[in-house]
Parts: sequence; structure tokens; C-alpha cells
Amino acid sequence: MAIEVGSVVEGIVTGITNFGAFVELPEGKTGLIHISEVADVYVNDVHDFLRERDTVKVKVLTVDDRGKIGLSIKALQDKPAVSAQAAAPPARPPRPPRDLRRTAASRQMGSPSFEDKLSRFLKDSDERLTDLRRKTDSKRGGRGSRRG
Repeated sequence: MAIEVGSVVEGIVTGITNFGAFVELPEGKTGLIHISEVADVYVNDVHDFLRERDTVKVKVLTVDDRGKIGLSIKALQDKPAVSAQAAAPPARPPRPPRDLRRTAASRQMGSPSFEDKLSRFLKDSDERLTDLRRKTDSKRGGRGSRRG
């Protein structure tokens, strides 16, 4: 049986590395199951899923010119059917007009709007910069002062 892309074969795990597992296939060929193709979930360590000398069923993903064979266990696992509604992101409720965004409760409590907060921030920032300039200018001799 020739190993070709798309075929499902059975093999024996011969070695495990930090990036995947090597599998001996029929006809004495060796293929690699990359760590991303071991399971549908995140795989931190291949040892959590496979052991050496395990017999595994794999799908052939790639066969390149140099004879490297890419394998996958994940491609053979049944994926749960996802309905179109579950796959779609949840719909956002429509946003109210800009002037109606503040709730009635926040208006009663007197909490400031974004524009109020922004204008207060700008005012405070300007005052702080003025104080800083005044202090640094006095250390340099002040504005317009003569240097002798």
C-alpha cells in the first residue's frame, strides 16, 4: 500500500520530541505528527497524549520531494457539529443616541459625562504644566532675566 496524501494508515510511535512524534509507517517509512496535529485541544507536551510504542491511526497530510511525511491524528477525530447560529458572533444591541447614553440613575446622582471629565482633565493638566513651568523657570533664572 503506497503512502499518499489523504490516506489513513496505522503506525507505531517510535520517538517523541518537544515538537511532535515520529511514527513508523508500513513499508518502513517514518512520518512526523507535528504537535499542532496531535489533538483538537492545546498540546503543551506530546507525552500527555502519546507514548512510545503506541499504535496510532493517522492521516497523511503531506509527502514532500525529500520523502518527509506529515501526519495528523487531529484530522481523524470527529469534530462536533457547530450550527450556523452558534458559530456567528453574538449580536450587539443597538447603541442609544449620544445624548441618551447616560442613564437616568447617573443623571440623578450627578455623575459627570465624558465631556465633563475631559474638560476637567484638560484644565487640571494645564494648571499642572503652568506650575511646572513656573518652578523650572525660577531654577533657570526665570523668563527674561538677564544672565551675567
